[in-house]
Amino acid sequence: MKLQGSALRLTVFVGEDDTWRHKPLYHEIVHRAHTAGLAGATVLRGVEGYGASSRIHTTRLLSLSEDLPIAVIIVDSADRVRAFLPQLDELVGEGMVILDEVEVIRYVGRDP
Repeated sequence: MKLQGSALRLTVFVGEDDTWRHKPLYHEIVHRAHTAGLAGATVLRGVEGYGASSRIHTTRLLSLSEDLPIAVIIVDSADRVRAFLPQLDELVGEGMVILDEVEVIRYVGRDP
């Protein structure tokens, strides 16, 4: 697969403790993105942040490191990303989903 030029970046912000059927929610999002044939997905674990609850979550030594922020980032063509959005409606109860127009300089997938 080759992806270059205009694309759409989907970023899903959830909590590390969020689950879907007893599994981490971020794992389910990545699994569904893979099944949908999206170009790729990356999960990043935040070291500190807060969201709608206004409660700060952090990894600092003197604080409990619970429910840290997680970002799932997916980049693909706009059509493919937008076709994936209904799945997030089903999965993400609390969190934030953002879309950014991006330009891919070079992405060449490996042959299966």
